[in-house]
Amino acid sequence: MPTSETLLPLTPDQGNSLVSLARNTLRNHFGEPVAPADDAALAQLSHIHRGTFVTLTLGGQLRGCIGNLVSTGSIVAGVHDNALKAAFHDPRFSPLTRKELDQVHVEVSVLTDPSPFSYQDGADLAARLRPGIDGVIIRKGRFGATFLPQVWEQLPTPDLFLSHLCRKAGLPENQWQKGDLTVLTYQAQYFEEAKKR
Repeated sequence: MPTSETLLPLTPDQGNSLVSLARNTLRNHFGEPVAPADDAALAQLSHIHRGTFVTLTLGGQLRGCIGNLVSTGSIVAGVHDNALKAAFHDPRFSPLTRKELDQVHVEVSVLTDPSPFSYQDGADLAARLRPGIDGVIIRKGRFGATFLPQVWEQLPTPDLFLSHLCRKAGLPENQWQKGDLTVLTYQAQYFEEAKKR
């Protein structure tokens, strides 16, 4: 029976298998031969439901990032589907090319379930968020957006993080200071390929 708790946190072997799955999914798309996956590690994850994201970077710059905040299927199915979406259906980028495939860097994130985050005002929100740990979802009316915990590496202070997140959501950058956003937080385990030299 599917569960959101069993076998979490993931082991390094499971994480590496998910990264390989994402890479091999892209290679399959271009018709490249692919070595058999570590079926044991992936089989353990085929019954666990969690939100997943696949992030692609090229030369240190974002090249595609698509995911789901809550599970729509198993971790394995989510990584497979989101690898294809990040490479070929991220509306911010043109589809990944075969030439880029060898240079692109693959990262997989496995999320905890989002939880409502209570706060008093903008200052309280900024003070209580945990940089490097919390992924954040903001919502106001029809507007909404999320940043994975890894985004803190580029936007290390709550002010910067929240201002850019508001802009991503289509809201004024200072909207978070007004204390009227619905906020949820989650954490993520992430795994990535070895950096190319």
